[in-house]
Amino acid sequence: MRDFKILSSSWVIVTPYPFAVPAVILKCYTPPLPALRRGNWGNSEGGVALVLDSLQKAVSALAAVLAKSDDVEFMNNLDDVARNAIKAGVVQHFEFTYELCWKFIKRWLETNISAGVADGVTRRELFRLAAENRLLDDVDQWMRYHEARNLTSHIYQPEIAERVYNTAHEFARDAERLLAALEARND
Repeated sequence: MRDFKILSSSWVIVTPYPFAVPAVILKCYTPPLPALRRGNWGNSEGGVALVLDSLQKAVSALAAVLAKSDDVEFMNNLDDVARNAIKAGVVQHFEFTYELCWKFIKRWLETNISAGVADGVTRRELFRLAAENRLLDDVDQWMRYHEARNLTSHIYQPEIAERVYNTAHEFARDAERLLAALEARND
């Protein structure tokens, strides 16, 4: 529960926050809740478990769009524009699923190893820590996914898009493995 201390007709202090905010902001802003459950959900000792719903949905959506793009009969019945749109959808699903994967790796490490263990580390170091904790199998492969993700964010070139599209197929299997590892060790 939040406590309010009114400083004036337009400024309010909302505890536990130690600063004043305009009262009008309180009417339209609620701070986001962290993706954690506290209590006895998923942890027999009353600890913290990650809520993996968004990652589960992203991995499932990536698998679904990949399955559609791999349907030769379906793809052959599309014109070039529609085929490219499907492939662009695969690339976009790859991008946000990759982003969720590394962010959940970081959250898991900070929740289960120690707070701040992943602060300021390189992506390679993050993946190395994840491999040490049996969340990932191949750090170099995850670095290739990271490089593919970086390629998509700078400039659009059909050759690069095709390369990332092909990488998304490999990534989908590893994302499913990561999700399974997180689900198995979510305590």
